[in-house]
Amino acid sequence: MRIRRILAGVLTGLLLSAAGASAQDYPSRPIRFIVGFAAGGGNDLFARLVLQKFQEQTGYTAVVENKPGAGGRISSDYVAHQPADGYTVLVGATGQMAIATAVIPNINYNAVTSFIPLNMIASFPLVLVVPVNHPAKTVKELVAWAKANPDKSNYATSSPAFTIPTELFKLKTGMPATAIPYKGSNESNACVVSEQCLFTISDGPPAIALVLGGKTRALAVTGSERSPLLPDVPSMAEAGYPEVNTKLWSGFFVPAGTPKPIVDKLTKDIGRALADAHVQEGLKKMAVTPGGPTGDAFKKVIEADIKTFAEVAKAANLKFQ
Repeated sequence: MRIRRILAGVLTGLLLSAAGASAQDYPSRPIRFIVGFAAGGGNDLFARLVLQKFQEQTGYTAVVENKPGAGGRISSDYVAHQPADGYTVLVGATGQMAIATAVIPNINYNAVTSFIPLNMIASFPLVLVVPVNHPAKTVKELVAWAKANPDKSNYATSSPAFTIPTELFKLKTGMPATAIPYKGSNESNACVVSEQCLFTISDGPPAIALVLGGKTRALAVTGSERSPLLPDVPSMAEAGYPEVNTKLWSGFFVPAGTPKPIVDKLTKDIGRALADAHVQEGLKKMAVTPGGPTGDAFKKVIEADIKTFAEVAKAANLKFQ
């Protein structure tokens, strides 16, 4: 038994020494950052903005690779099964991480157990918009109109990331509305512009541009705070529905098992890039709040989101594939 303990101690020492050495030499080759959406989309733009500064500050080589498909789930599955050595980093969003884990059956990864969260890049509320000529000027007026006209009440959505918050809104207000699926949030907003859809709850970049251009009317933003880009639009809390508080986010993740020294190094270096004034301003221009929690605090956000999304899907009897 004593010999076994000695051997176990030697082995542990060797492993710790090897991990320390690998972290000391890290990175010795380019780091791949995997984005689960096409180039030019929100998560892709977030990543490229941050990583340009990351390269400038560190001298490391960061390569962005786009692996779009299945709402980002292809990229999450791919990174989850890569070597845990810090050379493959996922740029993960709420939909492919927390929502997929909560409501998509038979996926080959779990947002909490398959990854180690590094830094949240940004978070953002969603925007409830209606046609600019619709008689509803407030959220409560929209709810009342939908209840009075259930056969004309529908909403546009392009992913579970928008369907679930909208169904939460329906649960908390009691209003009826039938989902009309689209391929992207640009199309969802276009449906509202054309008055074919009563409303959509959308991410900021496509929605806010149309609101500011006078093409749609924003009735509220989800959560308890107003958007700096829509200062005259109330929050859902102000509108009387504080429980409709969904915020989406994007962040950096590495596979579970990545050595802690490498995790700490990446978190620190990415955090420094995120704190840069140019990066902060660039993210704000994309209608998001820069930065957010890191490490375990970020993990707790994800765990809470998974619980909420699962509860809403169950209450609304939603099924996703």
